[in-house]
Amino acid sequence: MHFQKLTGLCLLAFASVSLADAVPEDRYLWGADRMGKMIRRATSTSKTSSASKATSTSAAVKAAIVSSSSSSALSKASSTTVVSVSSSTPVSSASSVSSSSSTSLVADAACTNGPNSRQCWSNGYSIKTDFDLKHPTTGNTKYYTLEITNTTCNPDGQKDLECYLINNSMPGPTITADWGDMIQVTVKNSLQNNGTSLHWHGIRQLGSVGADGVGGITECPIAPGQSRVYTFQATQFGTSWYHSHYSSQYGMGVVGQIVINGPASSNYDIDLGTLPMTDFYYDLANNVNEITLHNLQANAPPPPGDNILVNGKGKNNITGTITGSYSQMRLTKGKKHRLRLINTSVDNALWVKLDGHSFTVMSADFIPIKPITGQNWLLLAVGQRYDVVFTANQTPGNYFFRAEAATDCFSGNKKGGRALFTYEGQTVTEPTDSNEQPAGNGCTELNTVPYWTQAVDQTQYNAQVKTLSTGVAPGLTTNGQNFALWHLDTTAMMVNWDKPTLQYVFEGNTSYPDPYAVIEIPNEGQWTYWLIQMGQQNPPLPHPIHLHGHDFFVLGSGAGVFDSSTAVLNFANPPRRDTSILPGLGWLLIAFPANNPGAWLMHCHIAWHISEGLGVQFIEAKNAISMPDQATFNSQCDSWRSYSKNMAWPQIDSGL
Repeated sequence: MHFQKLTGLCLLAFASVSLADAVPEDRYLWGADRMGKMIRRATSTSKTSSASKATSTSAAVKAAIVSSSSSSALSKASSTTVVSVSSSTPVSSASSVSSSSSTSLVADAACTNGPNSRQCWSNGYSIKTDFDLKHPTTGNTKYYTLEITNTTCNPDGQKDLECYLINNSMPGPTITADWGDMIQVTVKNSLQNNGTSLHWHGIRQLGSVGADGVGGITECPIAPGQSRVYTFQATQFGTSWYHSHYSSQYGMGVVGQIVINGPASSNYDIDLGTLPMTDFYYDLANNVNEITLHNLQANAPPPPGDNILVNGKGKNNITGTITGSYSQMRLTKGKKHRLRLINTSVDNALWVKLDGHSFTVMSADFIPIKPITGQNWLLLAVGQRYDVVFTANQTPGNYFFRAEAATDCFSGNKKGGRALFTYEGQTVTEPTDSNEQPAGNGCTELNTVPYWTQAVDQTQYNAQVKTLSTGVAPGLTTNGQNFALWHLDTTAMMVNWDKPTLQYVFEGNTSYPDPYAVIEIPNEGQWTYWLIQMGQQNPPLPHPIHLHGHDFFVLGSGAGVFDSSTAVLNFANPPRRDTSILPGLGWLLIAFPANNPGAWLMHCHIAWHISEGLGVQFIEAKNAISMPDQATFNSQCDSWRSYSKNMAWPQIDSGL
């Protein structure tokens, strides 16, 4: 099954594309023979504290795996003339922001976590603890085993489709741990004709870059029939997800959720757990990926999704009969409920809402924020998460949770997703569906204020800021043909599964092939600043930009070409997260301190776009990287290279 396809542009994704125009038989291949480039950064004298590295893994506690089906902020800069914001006071949000939380980094040793004190944790750690500065080490290890297999699935009852599932569930099992635990996951690849890897989205991987799970960067893919063990510490707390990072494979079902228990900035009584949402394609994501590339050459949009699944379930009626079922959750009258929202789509940004109940948003990705009250519709780009709290204060009954494709983000789907929330003591029945649609806001993410006040060093900004020019440009193929491909820094990115970036680091070899899109950050402790600028002649698509190994500070974003004389930049207490929206034909300015040596991918999280090359990788302080065990690394690569010589479906896209 080809699941490697570099596909393209999520152009006006709401338009339908016929399979009659499917993929031509001659597949698209990229060349990787150009010489490597390396961009070195000037050294900053500004130092940033880094979290202490985990040491103790004793007192291991086994966690039984559950194989059930658990299943910005940035108002766009317009015509204002403010160049930057003083670093002495934070920018106020346009939304209603609670100001009751303290921003002190001093934890309360007597603090005990409970329904009325969720800001507390234990042993001197609380919501006041910025986990980039310090984190607990519990001495406990949570163990999981995940097996990826070829199988069939039918999540909305319409037809049996080929799927790649983890432990035979859609979505895969939830990985659960406490803040400071070690997590050890054994992954077995039982796919018949595909390699794989698992990436732990948003996990910092402090001191464990070899566990980041990116084939071609941090490891060779896991060959069919082989297994590997990922070990890392939960230095953060909150909600995330894991997924394959092997072309567009995760769209075939290779996804699951992550919950790291810890403090919270808003109180609640009941944790309902995760609610993952994804677009779903009857033509299979790996085929849609190839169709999208083909369409891009003709300046046409990708096919729209056929459905939106909420917690792995949905309904549809393309056969003339309504089939499938909705995921269900129970509410307790009068209680505050926590809900962990995750957009695990391959293409669709989603607007979500729970009928009759407003949300208080208390975290954005892994970052706790000053609670934002009174939110009805929430926008989640691909890869983004929001933890929300709401009170079950309505007339007991049944209420729809809605997930709709964000057409203002050029996302397209033939159906909306639903889940059913039912009050305890009530019979589960579907209410009348109002088919309410979100008004949209131009694809602008929620403006958040981090719970911890942290100013970004402004003194080095002018000297250090680098522009990454983003768009569509001709890309060289192995057979000498040119195709339109996405890029993040002038070069469409492509890695070589047979020789990942960390192998270059092991060898002390800096001759990185040009398509590896390597940018070196030589020294630990400096601030780095990245202006991602869309070219004005490109398709007007927003891009959810995700960074591995770090969260980042969103200094600003806006439409059109960045102009330092009019751009509104926030260095005082900017939004902080690991995935943020680059406006269509606009700019996004981010910053992060080099405090985690490693090889870290930054990319658009629309699967079609990173498949086509919309990414770069940072090699950060390579002389200080805590490298994986070399014998284990080499053994996995030897197995992979032995398999790849005659593999059924060779790499034809970025590999990511």
